[in-house]
Amino acid sequence: MQEESDLVTGEAVVLDLRVAKLASRGVAMLLDVLVQGALLLIAVLVLVFTMPSADSSLTVALLLTLFVLIVIGYPVLFETLSRGRSLGKLALGLRVVRLDGGPIRFRHALTRALAGFFVDFWALGFLGAVAVIVSLTSSDGRRVGDFLAGTLVIRERVPESAQAYVVMPVGLEAWASQLDLSRLPDDLALASRQFLGRYHELRPDAAASLGQGLAYQVANAVGVALPYGMPPWTFLQAVLAERRNRDQARLAPAYGRPAPVPGYVPQPGLAPGFAPQPGYAQQPVSPQQPGVTSGYVPEPPRPEPDNPFTPPS
Repeated sequence: MQEESDLVTGEAVVLDLRVAKLASRGVAMLLDVLVQGALLLIAVLVLVFTMPSADSSLTVALLLTLFVLIVIGYPVLFETLSRGRSLGKLALGLRVVRLDGGPIRFRHALTRALAGFFVDFWALGFLGAVAVIVSLTSSDGRRVGDFLAGTLVIRERVPESAQAYVVMPVGLEAWASQLDLSRLPDDLALASRQFLGRYHELRPDAAASLGQGLAYQVANAVGVALPYGMPPWTFLQAVLAERRNRDQARLAPAYGRPAPVPGYVPQPGLAPGFAPQPGYAQQPVSPQQPGVTSGYVPEPPRPEPDNPFTPPS
């Protein structure tokens, strides 16, 4: 079973989703079975104490009904309300998604639960043997219920290595500062950041397709056209760096900007009409010749020069 699933959306964008491995799915299933067993035990105790003199055939019928309701109703309820996560999957960082990467709905959860009860695990599944065999023979680890529902179980938690620090590309500071980022959705920004963090882990063709699709989505969200000749990853890098810088600027105290922190570099050569504003940390300067537009000397370059902001006029 491969670790990544190459799924193509209707827009011909390749989705490199991290497929959940059989071991993690098995542990999640075990946790869900323990929860279901606890619920079934509670239901049996309630039934015994509320109907102590019930007929044996009625008791067996009620127990079978409770068993089916818990085994089928539990995954349907949780996966529908949480968009693809049961308690076991939540603990393991897994999620059930559609083949196009979107969240599942009630019909997907119901199909998976019915197939799990009758085919994969209980009725005809030989306690999960069918699910294990089908998952091992599937390239993306799908069981019978996943094939019938058109779903896939993925790893939702992203490794730390994928959370890369995004640096503003050189020369795009002024262009990025003019973008309207208020309409950029958080989930699209997160997907773009994850793509940049995993760019070197992807195959070149998958990285190019996914980057192009994300770049067009981000460009449509911010209301600009993708600049001609600009690589998609460069465009995404500039947008995300500018977004982070604006978020950091909003968190700054209203009474003044604090001293520069690692990563901030004052921009030399301010345009005519701009002057340093009070609150910026400046270095003493020697007399300059007429015509110099900047009134201060920038600090030595920092390890990550990514702040595109210049003092406002």
